[in-house]
Amino acid sequence: YLNINDIETIENPGQAWNPLIVGAYTEKVNILDLNYRGWQPLAPGGDLSPRSRTSVAWDTQWPIRPDVVFEGGNMAFDGQNPAESIDDLCLLTTHYRPNIRMFDRMSDTSCATALASYMAARIMSEHPNYRPETVRALIVHSAEWTPAMQNHFQNASSKTARGSLLRRYGYGVPDLSRALQSASNDLTLIIEDELQPFCLESSRVKTKEMKLHKLPWPSEELEKLGEAKVELKITLSYFIEPNPGERGWAYRHRYPSHGLRFKVKGSLETEHDFQWRINEVVREEEEDRRSSSRSDDNNWFLGPNTRDCGSIHCDTWHGTAVDLAQKDAIAVYPVGGWWKEKKYLERYNQMAPYSLIISIRVPGVEVDIYTPVYYLVSTSIAIYT
Repeated sequence: YLNINDIETIENPGQAWNPLIVGAYTEKVNILDLNYRGWQPLAPGGDLSPRSRTSVAWDTQWPIRPDVVFEGGNMAFDGQNPAESIDDLCLLTTHYRPNIRMFDRMSDTSCATALASYMAARIMSEHPNYRPETVRALIVHSAEWTPAMQNHFQNASSKTARGSLLRRYGYGVPDLSRALQSASNDLTLIIEDELQPFCLESSRVKTKEMKLHKLPWPSEELEKLGEAKVELKITLSYFIEPNPGERGWAYRHRYPSHGLRFKVKGSLETEHDFQWRINEVVREEEEDRRSSSRSDDNNWFLGPNTRDCGSIHCDTWHGTAVDLAQKDAIAVYPVGGWWKEKKYLERYNQMAPYSLIISIRVPGVEVDIYTPVYYLVSTSIAIYT
């Protein structure tokens, strides 16, 4: 059934860049109704729900869709006839006309979208001052792939193959408790900021600024862990303004108003060298040249070629604690869009808000990385433009 999911693409308006696009997965595999004795669930537990659409067939410059997946129920088949929805494999909800009956069943991406809306509402209730970009980022950042999904990723032979799976499952299944709070060995930092991507200089629109975030890293605690395996997860979320002309992907007709990207300081890189590397990347973007500067290390699960599409970028770095201890700065910088190319529209002075979420996880090790950072963030995080 997954082959059908991969060729049945997400429909309008799922191609839009700014919304959170929700797919469906399922954990529902138990059929108890005796009327369906001998029937089998179509999807295995933890895998994609049978009616969830994907963006596997899309060109790679389009956003990753879906962003995340929530429970959407399953279908059952008897081995001879087409699969169908049955009560045991759907979710229970209230009926819209309670005078007729109290309950009804719900399934597919409509059900998943309702669960996503609930999660967004809970986050906004707990943190009413968070920007929409942050709420979207928290949902994506909290997501993880199920063991069934991870099996597919482990069998992927390249980051390109991982990209195709990403366009099937998104970033996985979100977790509300993880989105709302840190744990002692699972630390999350949230930054809300903005930058001005472009400016007019000598009648030419040029790149204006980047932001360098110096992080309150628990360096001593990480160095003590030595070669222990750790994870660094980063999510960058922002909204674009669509191209009014909607004329395609040519240099002067880009769909997004602008783009933002993130880079992380290398463990052996000085702050000066890191800034030089980012400036070189920005210069290559200015001149529309293919990047020839030093790239990020290969420990990113997806890598920039896969993650840098759409308006939300999420990736996980896997390495040792001692290496992570010195990766204590993140740069956010702009790339081109029609705000830059279409000078006559005079949008080059617009500000670009963004939300940046960073988390450190030390799986399987009893260590408190939360408390040291808690005291460090009592002072402002240094930001350089």
